[in-house]
Amino acid sequence: MSLRKDNSALRTDREAVVNSGEPCGDTKAVVARLRAAGCVFAEDEAQMLVAAARTPTELTVMVDRRAAGLPLEYVIGWAEFCGLQVAVDIGVFVPRHRTEFLVRQAAALTLSGAIVVDLCCGSGAVGAALAAAVERIELYAADIDPVAVRCARRNVAVAGGQVFEGDLYEPLPASLRGRVDVLVANAPYVPTKAIELLPPEARIHEARMALDGGADGLDMQRRVAVAASLWLVPGGHLLVETSERQASQTVEIFSCSGLIPRVARFDDLDATVVIGTKPVLHSDSGE
Repeated sequence: MSLRKDNSALRTDREAVVNSGEPCGDTKAVVARLRAAGCVFAEDEAQMLVAAARTPTELTVMVDRRAAGLPLEYVIGWAEFCGLQVAVDIGVFVPRHRTEFLVRQAAALTLSGAIVVDLCCGSGAVGAALAAAVERIELYAADIDPVAVRCARRNVAVAGGQVFEGDLYEPLPASLRGRVDVLVANAPYVPTKAIELLPPEARIHEARMALDGGADGLDMQRRVAVAASLWLVPGGHLLVETSERQASQTVEIFSCSGLIPRVARFDDLDATVVIGTKPVLHSDSGE
């Protein structure tokens, strides 16, 4: 999938950021500080921090925050996702690279002019990436977290979309019922008891509601799937990210919700997506 990069508020990649502008600090010193703090990718992170800082004082503050454990994306204010620079505010779920597979699968099913809804949108990264990948989609996004909604509006508005605050489908315009071509939902799917096993950067700094999927991790997927057919056009698609271990349960959830499911897997990113298609009902009249 080739992503356009013509939206200036989203455009960049890691190499461009690292190579842009004059450095305002000693990269070697920053690397040493980050290594001492246990940062695995100290060299890459140091280059990004030096490139992002506008003054030596700001660089010192940024390095201190990163060394204290604040995720890099929160320190610099953005995350790289599908070749785009996506704004990320503190507390908002940081888009993972494995979720790029969800975007690829959705883009393959999305035609120009399609109506696309990004539920549990977080920063709006998935919707923004789809808008960059497919010409002239009509994009809507929603999230229950007001902090995430404010962040998503910065990313999705640039892509020509709208973001609504509320619980799943509740805030969406009623006029979308039965008209959505592609519905994507990177809903939380971590079982509650597994939250404590997550890396500290996620467990401590990201909103729990963006991680916790209930006892088996599938509570939100059930809620998304059960109402999907009310919003999808016949032949429309629901796509959710899940884990390889949970995929069979997600398939069952989709089937029980009246969708025709299939599983897509990409081992390189450890990414699993379940796709459910709303059946197209054909007349039995023979006409």
